[in-house]
Amino acid sequence: MPTDPAIDRASLVALQHGDTTALNRLIARWQRPLVSYAYRYVQNSADANDLVANVFVRLYQQRTRLRTDTNVAAWLFTALTNLCHNHHRWKRRHPTVPLEPVNNRDDGERSSGDFGEVASDRPGPDTLLAQDEVAGAVRSAIDELPHDLKVAVLLHHYENLSYREIAEITSCSERGIETRLYRARQQLRQMLGHLIREATSC
Repeated sequence: MPTDPAIDRASLVALQHGDTTALNRLIARWQRPLVSYAYRYVQNSADANDLVANVFVRLYQQRTRLRTDTNVAAWLFTALTNLCHNHHRWKRRHPTVPLEPVNNRDDGERSSGDFGEVASDRPGPDTLLAQDEVAGAVRSAIDELPHDLKVAVLLHHYENLSYREIAEITSCSERGIETRLYRARQQLRQMLGHLIREATSC
């Protein structure tokens, strides 16, 4: 996650003064973490990229309305959160059959179908399948959380944002974020109870 908000503010001021390359600098800094967050929210890579592109278009369109001391990172994540929420609600009202397979692994990790060395310490197919099933169950459970809880979980546990940063993005107090994360964990334990019991019984 990029740091030093002063760099972002300098790019914003430059953009406001007509330096269009400043937008490219902001995109280079924030595209990857934004796409990562959007993908975990909407669970579709094409949609995630489209939503992030839309956020940068909005930033450019609204550049002159923003204060020079705007926290650009918070603004980007706030705008993206709203777009993801609207997109997710629309998708639920207009369900379609997904065309792309869900990839449970991080970018850069080889799929289980790739051939490596004959002698390998990697888990066997049964273990990988079990891990995929658990990851899929966790992902589905997070997707079922109410919007405010889901955002708190994704930003804190996956994007590693602090309570203060999440509070600024969601217009909530830090104590409120702590409460949301507690409620989210409680709900996830209930939804994933069978997996927890299976893991502890092994």
